[in-house]
Amino acid sequence: MKRFAIGMVLLTALACSPTHAQKLSEPKDVAFTAKCDGTTQRYVIMLPEGFDKNRPHSLLIALHGHGSDRWQYIRYDRHSPPAVREIAAKHRLILVAPDYRAKTSWMGPKAEADLVQIIEDLKRQYRIDKVFIAGGSMGGSSCLTFTALHPDLIDGVASFNGTANHLEYENFQEFIQKSYGGTKAEIPLEYKKRSAEYWPERFTMPVAITAGGLDKSVPPHSVMRLVNVLKKMNRKVLLIYRDQGPHSTTIDDAKAALEFIITGQTPATSPSKETAKQQRGNT
Repeated sequence: MKRFAIGMVLLTALACSPTHAQKLSEPKDVAFTAKCDGTTQRYVIMLPEGFDKNRPHSLLIALHGHGSDRWQYIRYDRHSPPAVREIAAKHRLILVAPDYRAKTSWMGPKAEADLVQIIEDLKRQYRIDKVFIAGGSMGGSSCLTFTALHPDLIDGVASFNGTANHLEYENFQEFIQKSYGGTKAEIPLEYKKRSAEYWPERFTMPVAITAGGLDKSVPPHSVMRLVNVLKKMNRKVLLIYRDQGPHSTTIDDAKAALEFIITGQTPATSPSKETAKQQRGNT
């Protein structure tokens, strides 16, 4: 009888325990014809487990870094990509990772047009209530650029190790010039247009920034200035700054940033709690 009772207790405990962690579907590679020039472009989509297209879902767009492609946030298991997949599954988000034109895109006009088209197409296919955008390095810069250009389309932005000022940024200029259509001297207004720091009034949605003090690839100065301005404007902003941080964001810091833009809260279990608490703006 005692063994039977113990067994019943264990069965009851298992029945009452939390369900398994949410998962995403297998990735689907999608080709589409770009309206701006008729070329074939691609993105990868992952749907939440048990997806019901008749119910509203939010969309999370993940932008890859320089030299990578749409598969970075779908397959990579270091730094921010696994955090993006975990948070997308947890909150049952539709996860989309576009090529946005090239491995060296930097969100030029054609990449911008492609992303607008993707959002419009997905809103026609599914009941999308909110759109969040995130990315690392070039992707972190590009998600700030896109949000500055289309604040009406974005409900939260998380930039991992990006720049907010293309007029001062000096790295990867050969590729940025090709994407933007000229040099800073030739088309300064195009570079200003794509620099989030010049348009703080457009960032009315929650903004999360991660940055490292030792980052030489994409120095943190411009995003930190942007955060300071947004804080003065009493905007919802979170800065996770690592004094000795390199050009990368840890999984836990990326998860904290994503939770902030989606829920407005910094997870209590995050190792970034103290840093985040010191730098948090209006929540």
